[in-house]
Amino acid sequence: METIIVIIFILGYLAITLEHSLKLDKLIPALVMMAITWALISFGIDGFQNWFDSGEHALVEGFSSLDHESKTHLVEETLLHHLGKTAEILFFLLGAMTIVEIIDHFDGFSTFKRYIKTRTKKKLLWTFTILAFILSAIIDNLTATIVLITILQKIIKDKNTRMWFAGLIIIAANAGGAWSPIGDVTTTMLWIGKKVTTDALITHLLIPSLVCMIIPTFIASFMTPFKGDLVKEIDVKPEAIHDTTYSAIMLYLGLGMILFVPVFKTVTHLPPYVGMMLSLGVVATFAEIFSSRQFKLTTLGDHSKDSGHHSPVHKSLSKIEMPSVLFFFGILMAVASLESLGILFNFADSMNAAIPNTDIVVLLLGVGSAVIDNVPLVAASLGMFHQEMNDPIWHFIAYSAGTGGSMLIIGSAAGVVAMGMEKISFFWYVKNITLLAVVGFLAGAAVFVLEQQFLY
Repeated sequence: METIIVIIFILGYLAITLEHSLKLDKLIPALVMMAITWALISFGIDGFQNWFDSGEHALVEGFSSLDHESKTHLVEETLLHHLGKTAEILFFLLGAMTIVEIIDHFDGFSTFKRYIKTRTKKKLLWTFTILAFILSAIIDNLTATIVLITILQKIIKDKNTRMWFAGLIIIAANAGGAWSPIGDVTTTMLWIGKKVTTDALITHLLIPSLVCMIIPTFIASFMTPFKGDLVKEIDVKPEAIHDTTYSAIMLYLGLGMILFVPVFKTVTHLPPYVGMMLSLGVVATFAEIFSSRQFKLTTLGDHSKDSGHHSPVHKSLSKIEMPSVLFFFGILMAVASLESLGILFNFADSMNAAIPNTDIVVLLLGVGSAVIDNVPLVAASLGMFHQEMNDPIWHFIAYSAGTGGSMLIIGSAAGVVAMGMEKISFFWYVKNITLLAVVGFLAGAAVFVLEQQFLY
């Protein structure tokens, strides 16, 4: 039965990685794979020899000798445990995504366009990569990529030039997301899973991540696509900048409340999603107040009765990428099924026996995240390794999984969204951007390994 479950998992993975060829949204195989693997576990529970206790991070002693009812009860408890842990991540993401959509509703991100006044391609490249690095640490790499490419489309008309910029934005956004607990789904998973703390993550990964961003950008700045000026492609006239009355206020309020979440967790010791819900409530309150003011000034008497239709919170919630949320749910719960059977635990023992150097194992995980989604790889690592909180391996996993995905455009959420927005082909990215991403990834990894000699 275990073999069948692994085969179902592999087939589901193949369907996810080949979603563009199959023309099947990746959330479908993720949900189907999750349901079937857990169903097979339920049907064959009496035939399994091992069971992994996620709470204790160890195999359950004497599992094979338990009776059917005890095993069934254990499955139900384990499923509920993983559902709770997955829900923590999903509600955290939903809160963050809603806050970002509320900011966008008030055109808050247009504020950034005021600072982009250069006509030099090289300076513009550094401006966008630095913004991507910083923004991704605050509002996550996926959202930062969407925001910056949207701005890019408004100021650069040549598609080929934009694709080059987009490629470097992907590298910078993934690097920026790796050192922040809210910058990438994988680092959020490690943070919520109590594998890393905010201060330690920033301390150990800021410099390697910065190197991962700077090296490719520095090399690219001497390449032909980034030479010269954008004489007729950029418009920085003040009147070209669209703004609203509350755009700047909502931008700073929204970003400030997202940054408040780690502080809330440190003070209250509650899960991060609780702080994110509080932040969402505060941002939503101001959004409703500002929207009501605009509404009363600009609409006529008849329409005032339908105020709910104009709610910025309702509109923002309707724009949330629910397929992505359901995909994360499906893939995390599917990986949990393999973890519960002890498959990942045994696989980790075998890998560690074959490759004693854990740094190499984690580097391979980073390379793997370029081929398949980094979310399930990090989820798997939570079952594979059992080191204490803030052990070097957790920081290295956060770095490798976060930045390794830049090597292929399908290897990260930032890459996939850029692929869709700019219609970048897989092979164009491999030909022009992959080598830059590899150099940055290895350079940052080398810096991290050197850091271990001094910081741990």
